[in-house]
Amino acid sequence: MLQNIRDNSQGWIAKTIIGVIVALMALTGFDAIFQATTHKNEAAKVNGEEISQNELSQAVDMQRRQLMQQLGKDFDASLLDEKMLRESALKGLIDRKLLLQGAEQAKFAFSEAALDQVILQTPEFQVDGKFSSERFDQVIRQLGYSRMQFRQMLAQEMLIGQLRAGVAGSGFVTDAEVLAFARLEKQTRDFATLNVKADPAAVKLTDDEVKAYYDEHAKEFMTPDQVIIDYVELKKSSFFDQVAVKDEDLQAAYQKEIANLSEQRRAAHILIEVNDKTTEAQAKAKIDEVQARLAKGEKFEALAKEFSQDPGSANNGGDLGYAGPGVYDPAFEKALYSLSKDQVSEPIRTDFGYHLIKLLGVEAPEVPTLASLKDKLTRELKAAQVEQRFVEATKQLEDSAFEASDLAQPAADLKLTVHTSKPFGREGGEGVAANRAVVTAAFSTEVIDEGANSTAIELDPETVIVLRSKEHLKPAQLPLESVNTAIRTQLTKEHASAAAKTKAEKLIADLRDGKAPLDKAVDGQNWKATEAATRGQEGVDPAVLQALFRMPKPAAKDKPTFTSVTLPDGSLMIVRLNGVNEAAAPTDEEKVQYRRFLASREGQQDFAAYRKQLESQADIKRF
Repeated sequence: MLQNIRDNSQGWIAKTIIGVIVALMALTGFDAIFQATTHKNEAAKVNGEEISQNELSQAVDMQRRQLMQQLGKDFDASLLDEKMLRESALKGLIDRKLLLQGAEQAKFAFSEAALDQVILQTPEFQVDGKFSSERFDQVIRQLGYSRMQFRQMLAQEMLIGQLRAGVAGSGFVTDAEVLAFARLEKQTRDFATLNVKADPAAVKLTDDEVKAYYDEHAKEFMTPDQVIIDYVELKKSSFFDQVAVKDEDLQAAYQKEIANLSEQRRAAHILIEVNDKTTEAQAKAKIDEVQARLAKGEKFEALAKEFSQDPGSANNGGDLGYAGPGVYDPAFEKALYSLSKDQVSEPIRTDFGYHLIKLLGVEAPEVPTLASLKDKLTRELKAAQVEQRFVEATKQLEDSAFEASDLAQPAADLKLTVHTSKPFGREGGEGVAANRAVVTAAFSTEVIDEGANSTAIELDPETVIVLRSKEHLKPAQLPLESVNTAIRTQLTKEHASAAAKTKAEKLIADLRDGKAPLDKAVDGQNWKATEAATRGQEGVDPAVLQALFRMPKPAAKDKPTFTSVTLPDGSLMIVRLNGVNEAAAPTDEEKVQYRRFLASREGQQDFAAYRKQLESQADIKRF
């Protein structure tokens, strides 16, 4: 248990701020929230602030892509309920908006300098341990961000992290709570068990009992509601052989690719902040003092360690590593790119305070040849053309299907084949019927009752289908003969378990009343005794352990308490609690672990309550 407590206590409170950001970027799926929208396209409003349909659609798409990436070949599109996915994504966007508003009201803030450090020190943006501008651009492009959008998202996530730490980090527990938890956690119990087996062979069923069960549960014995569908399938891959890349387009793509490459500069700085404790004049005087000492020959690195108020770089002599344009504050960047190697700037004022900036080194970008990029750029250009063709063909298929009374004409228009599925029910089936959106459409009123063609259904980003109902197989009563065996198996198990329970209850009563000896074998089975069992005791059924630690303490050594647990096979396990062993007082180290665990749990509950309070007090409108 102590190890579990150690593991659980190392939650977000103990994690680095970078870890919080990476986890949020990877798991929440609420990126791309900065696209231009209009008030006519609202998904929700939170205290007057809009969440657009565009944001919601992007959040849903991101969640879907992340599931596909995380599960890989195990991804089953049929498990995705689009309505539930949208509801989940919208709830997440609303929660995020509430937390950002809460952070703003609580006056939390995160400086641009600290944001720079997070970006520079994030491993995902580094190559060989150093920040790489190319790697940074590559990663954020894959996430769908521009640099400005990414910085804005990152700043917001940091604010939410600060808010979480501020609320949850304030959780605490008293000494009495720690001792009470330790007493319960370290307590052990002496017990014995006896298995009263269910005996299916002793059960004799009559045909009348089977018939009565069949009649009473008639609704359980029906054929499933099933459909057979016709469908046409449009695949993006079919367009790749229909497109070609022109030389001039390839050359333009190459020029655009290498235009993104930029010179990398390795900067070091000394920062004197302007804040609530340090005025503008005081900060300027301090940076002038540092500059004067530099002029007298003192080392930049030593002065950075002594004076710089940037915790991320001070201990490294102010070294910020290599970075390209767009990473730093504009004033900082302008000064950096005006320096020669080993030159130190004049004091530079930014939003964070005053800086002295030193240029440590310059790396020119490595420009790849067109030949080395030709295959990659060709694939990308063809993919763009294919995407456009696929979108146009999907629209054509949907329009044609809407106007047609069957699938023959839409199939002919796009040179597709009409396929027919096997029968499947509302739980889905094989092939396309494994997709939840297909099942939903097949059983929709428009398709199953009105005989219309469906709208275009996306099976995955590469495949779209349109379907129509070919045959509706309505539920019908199954004959008794076809379910006779299943009914007999169920009734036999129930009767055998009931008999075992009656026998166990009689035995427990006799044991309590002293009519049966405590350690006598029953039906050739001896009691199985266990001493000093813990709450996580190995080799004991979890259901038995749970029942054991809920049992009242025996009144005396010769007055054990009893209970019974029904096992999956219908047998009964009699549990005899012989004694409760109180543990020694926890050590100081154990107290620390217990306190950390309980405080973390308390903090998480506090944060959950805080989020609930924000929601209850908010004006939330869903459209």
